[in-house]
Parts: sequence; structure tokens; C-alpha cells
Amino acid sequence: MYFKSTFRRNPETGKMESYYRLVESFRDQNDIVRNRTIVTAGFIDYLSAEELNYIQKKLTEKLNGKNSLFEDDLQEHLWEYIDELYFKILKSNKIDNSHSSKKDMHNVDLNSLKHTEARELGGEWMSLQTLKQLKIDQFLLDKKWSEEQIQLALTQIISRAVYPASENRTSKWIKENSAICELTAYPIKKITKDKLYQSALNLYQVKDEMEKYLSQKTNELFDIEDKFYLYDLTNTYFEGQKKNSDLAQYGRSKEKRTDAKLVVLAAVVNLEGFLKYSNIYQGNMADCKTLSDMIDSLREATSETTKKALIIMDAGIATDENLKLVTEKGYDYLCVSRTKPKKYTLKNEIPTIVYDKKNQKIELNEIEDKEQNQCVFKVKSDMKAMKERSMNRKFKTLYEDTLTKLANGLAKKSGIKKQEIINQKIGRLQQKYPSIAKHYQIDLLADQKTGKVISMKWEVKESQVNQEKEQGVYFIKTSLKERDEQTVWRIYNCIREIESTFRTLKTDLDLRPIYHQNDESTMAHLNLGLLAYWIVNTIRYQLKVKKINHDWQEIIRIANTQKLVTTEIKDVLENTIEIKKCSEPSQKLREIYLALNYKKQPFTKKKFVVPKSELLKQESRFQQWFTG
Repeated sequence: MYFKSTFRRNPETGKMESYYRLVESFRDQNDIVRNRTIVTAGFIDYLSAEELNYIQKKLTEKLNGKNSLFEDDLQEHLWEYIDELYFKILKSNKIDNSHSSKKDMHNVDLNSLKHTEARELGGEWMSLQTLKQLKIDQFLLDKKWSEEQIQLALTQIISRAVYPASENRTSKWIKENSAICELTAYPIKKITKDKLYQSALNLYQVKDEMEKYLSQKTNELFDIEDKFYLYDLTNTYFEGQKKNSDLAQYGRSKEKRTDAKLVVLAAVVNLEGFLKYSNIYQGNMADCKTLSDMIDSLREATSETTKKALIIMDAGIATDENLKLVTEKGYDYLCVSRTKPKKYTLKNEIPTIVYDKKNQKIELNEIEDKEQNQCVFKVKSDMKAMKERSMNRKFKTLYEDTLTKLANGLAKKSGIKKQEIINQKIGRLQQKYPSIAKHYQIDLLADQKTGKVISMKWEVKESQVNQEKEQGVYFIKTSLKERDEQTVWRIYNCIREIESTFRTLKTDLDLRPIYHQNDESTMAHLNLGLLAYWIVNTIRYQLKVKKINHDWQEIIRIANTQKLVTTEIKDVLENTIEIKKCSEPSQKLREIYLALNYKKQPFTKKKFVVPKSELLKQESRFQQWFTG
């Protein structure tokens, strides 16, 4: 609503003055924007533009049932006039006041009732409340973003969390399936894939500042003290050649996509699963080389109250050089050892027994170590041993079958006999099964004149027998002073949290594959996934506290049962009454809203009365005249 004025002669003063009406805009059945007067305010030239804005703002709030608890003392002289206009509007019945106790009665034609639209609402509404809880809109406002830019940014982050897809598919989803624009107030007709691309780039420009802000904000919201940091890397692959990219490089793909170029994502999370720091590296970056860059940024990126913390990492990163770097920077570490000591002495004859989450027995025993600043534990798992034996049997069978085929080929007329070619075959086989090949001794007997292999034999080394005794065994190293077996095992198991983080990013938030052609768009795409992860983890963390352990896909499935339904019906005067109403949340969704302490609906009902268009009125009068 807004004030609209026309010039009239004031009968009291006899002068031409502004005559004010409070007006509302709407679209008629032909999608033409029209105005209608809600209430006449009269000759009020004595009020300033600021006072008029205050009046229309407070009237809008009152009509929407959002009366402020704290009024502006500077505008106290306007309160009585605002109340007068408010009751005048209610009396005129020209606007929906469904929040009041008064019944909203109309004479309608039930045969004209139709549901014109049903859009997804639950997941979007839950995610918006999370962003408001994190106050991301306020952060962007402090960065001098315009209101429309903030609305689009919220729309895009929520869309990525609820419906992770490309910008092209996301724009279609927003326009055709989702009620997100009803919640963020961004004009749905302005949604295009190009605007979403640009918004993602704008969000990437403030990545580091927002990451630091959110890290501190979640610590304050949930009273978290960062004592442990979990550090790991993952990679995701590109579809396309990416010929001119510096970022996309061939490397060791964790999805076994040796044909595709990669990009590496490094992340640090705390025990609660909240991101502390993230960075994006070239696809050929080795795991052990990224820690030096992370360690310089971690302290600044995390809460200022953070004291000496523990960094938990896997064996791929835990080089001796990196462990030394961690301690020099004032952190403790806990990691899986990259190598197994050949000879060691156990401190205790009887191991400490612990159990994993599946209630499987684990044996822990501290070993004597020359390093004074670290402690090494031997860990033995029967289930891990069983798995390793099964894999070794499989690889051993495949390895020996290939050797047998090569040996049998020596006796065949068309078989491979040249020593050079057979050596190449054996080399490729050893490269394919390195964990098995090192335990085999292969001997070739060749004719020196022809260079052809006459016989081929192999045998299992004694190291294979020793290895079977050590199956299911690995070693954990730590610089912690409090390093009893129970404490070390409890802390080590926290590494599952970062594995869960990467699983959510890749699977639930569609971080792979990447289709963008330039590096800047790639970085923006990955950053958008990380921003969506803040929604995911903030919701899941609060639900876990309430013993609700759904994964993100299950939460969205439950939330999507709540819809925004648009209904149209005609009254006896052939005016169209359009009602937008949120469906009631299901019982499961109510439990989630209650656990999060979120509102169950953004609004109860929005009603618009669209008067019969002038064209239709004229047509009706013509029909009456003609039939008469």
C-alpha cells in the first residue's frame, strides 16, 4: 500500500491542495496492473513525506497482524491517526484481515472453485529461517549489498540446499515448482540463469569474510568451543575438456574418473560439523602439500577465542614434515601413521579393549617410540582383518590368473613369447596390484639367441606370510599429553564427521560433476555448495541434539509435504477471490519445526479480491441488451 495524491480545492481553505488516498496495486484476470483505493485520508498536506511513510508502514504491519511491541516515540503524535485509519479500513471490508477474530464471509459460486497452483514450501521455509538465524542477510547488508541483491542471494543459497542443480535448471524450478520467491520477496519474473550466475560470483567475492563470520556466529549461537579440528581433502571432476583452465588438472580421482580433469577441495570442520576453513586447489595438488597453506589461514579463519586445538587428519596428509609444521604452529595432531614400524615393543602385554559404533571389538596398545613428543598406538580390528583378507584373496586370484595366462601362452603357437613384451605385461600387472605384487618373486628363463621366454615361474615370498599376521593392524600417532587408549580412540573416531561432511557436499548438494567452463564460475559453484552446507549442518546439528538423526535428503522429503496452494473462486458479483494458503505441516514436519524452534508457516493466508474487469462488464451489458 502507498499514498496517492490528486489536486483538489479544499472547501475549508478555498485553495488547491493535495487530496490523499491509501492505494493498493493488484493484477486483474488479464494480468494488467490496476489500483484500487483502500481508504481516503483527505487533505493532509501538513504531514511530511517521512510521516506519510511511517503511517503506511504501520498500517501494513497492523493489517498483517504484526503489531510492534516498541513504537517510535518520535512519531507518537501519529498513533491516534493510524488507529483511526485502521478501523476505517476494517469497516470498509476492502482488505483481508484474517488474523482478526472477525469471520471473513463471502457469497461465492462453488462451481467456480479451482486450485490454480501448488508450490513446494516446507524445505524453503525451513532453510530461510536458518539463514535468518545465522543472520546472513544482515552480513550482506553490512557489506552494502542492495535489498534486491540480498533477496536474490538468499533465494539462490536456499535453492542450492533444497534443489541442487545447474543455474539453468534452478531457474526453471524457481519459476515452476517452488514458493521461494514468495518467501524472499524477490520478483519471480526477474529470475534468469544469468542473474543466478552473477549472484554466485558476487557471493564468491565475500567467501573468506562470510566463512569467518559464520564460523564465529555458529560458535556463539550454539556455545561451541573449538578444541578439535578435522582436516581432509576431496576432489570432484569436470565434464568437458577444460583446455584453458589453470584450476582443472589431471590427478588421482577418488571417483576413479581417470578420464576427467579434477579440482581439489580442502576443508576443516569442528566436531559439530561446522566449516572452519575451506580452500580450492588445482586437481594435481598432492594431499600432503595443502596443509602448509591451511595452517597459515586456520587461526585467522576461526573464532578468536580458540586456544590450542587438535588437528585430526588421515594418513595421506600426515607426512613427517606436515606433523612438524602443525606442532610449530601451536597445534596438537592425531593421525594414522603412513608407515607401519617393522619392529616394535608393546608397553603392556594386555591390550585395552574398545568398541566402535557397530559394537565391534578393537584392541589398542601403546608401543615404545623413540620420539619424545609423540605417542604411537597399535590398533587391531578383527573386522578390518577380515575385510583385508577378502580383498587380498580377490587381488591374489586376479594376479595369479594373469600370470597363469602369460605362462600358458608360452606353449601356444600364437602366444606371447618375446621377453620384452612379457616384462611389459608383468610391469603393468604389478602397477595394477601393488599391494600383492611386492610379495611375489617372478623368474623368467629366456633363450639368449632368440630372446624368447622358455619358462616362467613364480613363488610367494616370506613377507606375504608375515603380512597375513599383521592384517587388520594400523597405527595412530598423536602429540597429545593426555594420551590414554580410551581418549585417543574416542578422538580418532571424530574423523567420521568430516567424511560425513564431504558425503553431504558431494551427494546431497550435487558438488560433482562440474560443468562450468571458466575457473571463476567453478569457484563460485563450489562456494555456493559450501554456503548451502551451512544450512544443512545448522539444521541437522540442532536436530541431533533433539535425537532426530535424519539425513538431509530425508529432512527435505518430509519438508516437501508442505505446499503453498493458490485457490480462485468467484463471488456473486463475478469478482475473483484469489487465496494463497500454506498447507498444515504433517506430524513429522511439526516435530522438526518444534525441535528447531521455528515457525511452522510463513503466513496463514493471503487474499486478493480482483474486481471484474471493465471489458467483461461491457461484454455482460452487451449480452443483456442483445438478449433483451
